Amino acid sequence: MGIHKISSLIDTAEVRKAHALTGDDLAKKQVNDSALAKIIKGEDDRLLLVIGPCSSDNEKAVLDYAHRLSKLQEEVKDKIFIVMRVYTAKPRTNGDGYKGLVHQPDSEGATDLITGIKAVRRLQSRIIRETGLPLADEMLYPTNLIYFEDLLSYHAIGARSVEDQEHRFVASGLDVPTGLKNPTSGNLNVMFNAIYAAHNKQEFIYNGHEVKTDGNPLAHAILRGSSNEYGQNEVNYHYEDLVKALDKYSEFGLENPFILVDTNHDNSGKNFMEQIRIVREVLLNREWDKRIADTVRGFMIESYLEDGRQDTPEVYGKSITDPCLGWEKTVNLIREIHTTLSK
Repeated sequence: MGIHKISSLIDTAEVRKAHALTGDDLAKKQVNDSALAKIIKGEDDRLLLVIGPCSSDNEKAVLDYAHRLSKLQEEVKDKIFIVMRVYTAKPRTNGDGYKGLVHQPDSEGATDLITGIKAVRRLQSRIIRETGLPLADEMLYPTNLIYFEDLLSYHAIGARSVEDQEHRFVASGLDVPTGLKNPTSGNLNVMFNAIYAAHNKQEFIYNGHEVKTDGNPLAHAILRGSSNEYGQNEVNYHYEDLVKALDKYSEFGLENPFILVDTNHDNSGKNFMEQIRIVREVLLNREWDKRIADTVRGFMIESYLEDGRQDTPEVYGKSITDPCLGWEKTVNLIREIHTTLSK
């Protein structure tokens, strides 16, 4: 076969033991998980922000960002609940490019996935211990979930994964909120079929075992825009788009209708400054239509220490994947959201 074994991964329990949460750190995560579930269910009316770097490539810079974000969370906690993006595995359309911290070469240029997994756990556990923030990551590889699920409060399933049955079925076994994005085609039926599958009990083979799930009623929609056949981005955050998504929730009869608007990717055309305008427009639509206000209750925002992006990690705190809002603009935007919600 063309698949060649490199090494055997160390025992899952051993990996998780190295950076396991205990005591007050574990209790804080459990409190955050409970609060987040209430937000998805509509029992807590705070706005959800899933925000942070496009990719978490530098431990020092990401921790710096996390400490700043935790202080800002304290300032706006009455109206906004923040989950930090700590994305450590990146989908690549053609397989080229930076694939995330799990695959990141060490100081000698070697790629050791076991070392990468340990690096991810160290980073994520440090953020929780040092800041108390709840964390989100993208479930790019369902088989890797066992190494990180105890640290994560939110999972995202991306546009390229949402049509995959294993991703949908694994999502049905998660006990924390899981956002499923519309596919790159923009087809809402695909996304809502995925949410339906995640909401319901499933039985399948996973990591060498026959498993069954309880269903995940916290699975929900993320609108991220799409690309047409000509490679042009098409947005889905306008008023009419939100209404269509609301109608799909009713059509599918899904529990806990909740929509998160991804302000970057195809919605912004990866123009990071557009994220500010998109947030403003959606907040205005919430004021205009109570049904939107009741259901469209969150944003996903790509934000880091410095504006924009770079090809190689030369500038501290600047994205090496998609362009992000810098810290000053992030602070201003979150405070603007808080002011709008406080009216």
